[in-house]
Amino acid sequence: MNRIKLETHQGIDTALCGRVTALEEGYARVLLHTTRAMQADAKGLVHGGFLFGAADYAAMAAVNDPHVVLGAAEVRFLAPVRKGEAVTFEARVTVEKGKRRRVEVAGSVEGRRVFQGSFDAFVLEKHVLD
Repeated sequence: MNRIKLETHQGIDTALCGRVTALEEGYARVLLHTTRAMQADAKGLVHGGFLFGAADYAAMAAVNDPHVVLGAAEVRFLAPVRKGEAVTFEARVTVEKGKRRRVEVAGSVEGRRVFQGSFDAFVLEKHVLD
């Protein structure tokens, strides 16, 4: 596996969005350790927003450009995640057309698929806030 440097989302809180554990051209893997702060109820169900955040981070890392932004996403939550479980998100760029990138993301817990999504990202010429 070629080791490349992460060029995007440098200031992200990895406790909330996961940590990049593998990075190649057009591919990223993010590991999210779920915590009590992420649970939505007394039974320990993890709120889907944290899963979405980690999946989005994986998609942006797969594109790996300092000026990448999310334009749209279509996602499915396939199974519940419990506090304390570790979720692995794998993201692959499948389409690159002009400034648009389509990234497919799959999330799993110990081989059990819990998330899947398609993310449309855009690589801009400058920072979106400039």
